[in-house]
Amino acid sequence: MKFIKMHGAGNDYIFVDCFQESIAGDLPALAREISHRQFGVGADGLILIHPSDQADARMQMFNADGSEAEMCGNGIRCLGKYVYEQGISTRNPLAIETGSGILSLQLELEAGRVSRVCVDMGEPVLEAGQIPTLLPGNPVVNSPLTIDGRQLEVTCVSMGNPHCVVFVDEATDELVLGSGPQIEVDEHFPARVNVEFVEVISPGEVRQRTWERGSGETWACGTGASAVCVAGVLAGRTSRQLTNHLRGGDLELHWNEDDNHVYMTGPATEVFRGHWPD
Repeated sequence: MKFIKMHGAGNDYIFVDCFQESIAGDLPALAREISHRQFGVGADGLILIHPSDQADARMQMFNADGSEAEMCGNGIRCLGKYVYEQGISTRNPLAIETGSGILSLQLELEAGRVSRVCVDMGEPVLEAGQIPTLLPGNPVVNSPLTIDGRQLEVTCVSMGNPHCVVFVDEATDELVLGSGPQIEVDEHFPARVNVEFVEVISPGEVRQRTWERGSGETWACGTGASAVCVAGVLAGRTSRQLTNHLRGGDLELHWNEDDNHVYMTGPATEVFRGHWPD
């Protein structure tokens, strides 16, 4: 099986072109094996690029633990780069089918190559039952959540997948690596949850660390950065346009007041190609 490793701001995935490759069997097991950083290729997950009868391509995503996710903001930028540069579709913008619906990708080109991608992430979901979360409030903004004896204030948003945003003075290892995995599986989140720990530098600038559902800490999370943009406005901490500094690079976010959509812009980079034994 041929594969391509790509990353968006350090959030890395193994991609398989199912226009060319026939892939079957236990896909969650394959995702766990190929994503393993010691015994596999090493990645935050596996993304399959399928034909679609509704869009230019369809994205199917598995986390590193084998669980299937709705979509990934960094992964979809990389998928768009591959689809365009391989000639699967040379439309601009591209339409990509995901578990969260069809998303539009505006490609920034340099010498015919994709350098950055702006993804229309759609409208945020703020209704507690649809995120889903059992925390009080609708929307859930600055809601108290006690983890291991520590009371946190959290704001919950879905960008096609669930996010719990925690604004902190400093995103320490104790919080990210200690509290993050506990929040992920907390009883208030029936589908588990992605967790963002966010330092506000100014109304237009934040720094984010992410504990990602099914993958652990990742160097970037596009849906998470989008959720942070929304949560910052709801909590009265940031403006609608943000630069978000993640461990692997920067993303630009805009929660557009006119159409209520969140727009995320960032890089997409191919690392290498290889062959995984069948």
